[in-house]
Amino acid sequence: MSTIFGIPPQALFGQLLLGLINGSFYALLSLGLAVIFGMLNVINFAHGALYMLGAFVAWLLLTMAGIGYWWALLLAPLVVGAFGVLLEKTLLSRLYKLDHLYGLLLTFGLALIVEGVFRHFYGVSGQPYPIPDLLRGGQNLGFMFLPNYRGWVVVASLVVCLATWYAIERTKLGAYLRAATENPVLVQAFGINVPLMITATYGFGVALAGLAGVLAAPIYQVSPLMGSNLIIVVFAVVVIGGMGSILGAVLTGYGLGLLEGLTKVFYPEASNIVVFVIMAVVLLIKPAGLFGRER
Repeated sequence: MSTIFGIPPQALFGQLLLGLINGSFYALLSLGLAVIFGMLNVINFAHGALYMLGAFVAWLLLTMAGIGYWWALLLAPLVVGAFGVLLEKTLLSRLYKLDHLYGLLLTFGLALIVEGVFRHFYGVSGQPYPIPDLLRGGQNLGFMFLPNYRGWVVVASLVVCLATWYAIERTKLGAYLRAATENPVLVQAFGINVPLMITATYGFGVALAGLAGVLAAPIYQVSPLMGSNLIIVVFAVVVIGGMGSILGAVLTGYGLGLLEGLTKVFYPEASNIVVFVIMAVVLLIKPAGLFGRER
């Protein structure tokens, strides 16, 4: 059997697929963080807990109401987004004029509370969530076997990321959002409800985390710890891409996922730290991140 750099092609492409799947979740979650920071200047440390909440909402919909995966893709992000709107209106809105540190501490505390509630009721063991019947099985590509569900996750996350980037960077609504972050008083003078826009932006950002949780549920077991295990890596992705950069979040998320997969093939011992090594190098060379702008 032929090899690539001494590695069987099935092993190489299998790890690249795993890296691409991880990169899909990095991109979706870092996209939500970038939207929230770019528009609200809030470092949302509760993002991992809201990702976990999305997965649990999907699992609860299935076990308690018999509502399956496809409806959960719609309903779980709406539930998480509504919870985010409640948090923004009652808590975060009081911190916008303060230092970023206050928002980070508040959202970190909220993450601990949400995670603690679910640990109290469901423990730390994972709950299985079935793959929908339509996406069971896989495709034999010759050089590797591609599970249908994992292919769906990559395509769905890419579509959502590109649609979000287009909406923010290429539409009138996105122009209003960007203008509201630069000069909210001027935008409000044109009759635009800036506080409502800010609330909706936070709700949308955390809804992306909820969507990522639903997509992750059939791959990883639904557990209260699933968000805390991922959020540190996602923050590193955001820092590398540039805080507040939509394009940077997406490209860096997928790129680092693939790089992590390659590292697992050629140097497995470094796979858990390669993202943080790259973050340190990028911060030394370009403190604002690869796609970020100096503030």
